[in-house]
Amino acid sequence: MKKINVKGPIISNDDKWIYDMLGMDSTAPKDVIDALPDDGSDIEVDINSGGGLVDSGNEIYTALMSYSGRVTVNIVGMAASSASLIAMAGNPTRISPVGQIMIHNVAGGWVGDYRDQAKLSEILKQSSEAIANAYHLKTGLSMEDLQAKMDSETYLNADQAKELGFADEIMFDDQVEMVADGGSGMLPKSAVDKIAELMKQTAVKPRLSGSDIDRMSTAVANKLYAQPTKQAENSFKPFAF
Repeated sequence: MKKINVKGPIISNDDKWIYDMLGMDSTAPKDVIDALPDDGSDIEVDINSGGGLVDSGNEIYTALMSYSGRVTVNIVGMAASSASLIAMAGNPTRISPVGQIMIHNVAGGWVGDYRDQAKLSEILKQSSEAIANAYHLKTGLSMEDLQAKMDSETYLNADQAKELGFADEIMFDDQVEMVADGGSGMLPKSAVDKIAELMKQTAVKPRLSGSDIDRMSTAVANKLYAQPTKQAENSFKPFAF
């Protein structure tokens, strides 16, 4: 499966050479469009971006939505602003347990009198509503709800993103469920490995009775669960988004 990266700011095709010259991560529409396979085979898009230009984000989103193959989006870090728009093109959209999505209104500015500024306000509002359409298509949330979230510049962690429909899956969730399943009576992988190691060390043959194996499994599991767990560490450019 082909991997396409959306990393760094979302920029225009014309500015791409500057970022490349400086050795900086960036993503222009041409980067994504040129990377799409000709045969319609499945692709994965990894996103870690704080956003950028609206028009560039719109073009990438539209290209991914129009692509004939399956598009899996992985939010591996941040998907903010126009990068959050690109993330909505996933089917499915997956988010890392440490990933985030941020949505807000389109921003921009230009020099002019009160009539120009009133016109700019109208354009920015319409641009924000256009972005909200993509969120609505993905999540099913009402436009009013989405606009309120954009007005308040909303950050979503992995659980919130999945609950609200911005993401379909949390990456590695199946692994967490297997380890954290405490009610089924299923031994954790670490207990199984420990039992196997003990059998090797003591030259125990696999002819043990069922009750012997049960006692050994229970003893190992109790010892493992009794160990304390470690604590986890833990000027405007027009129409920027």
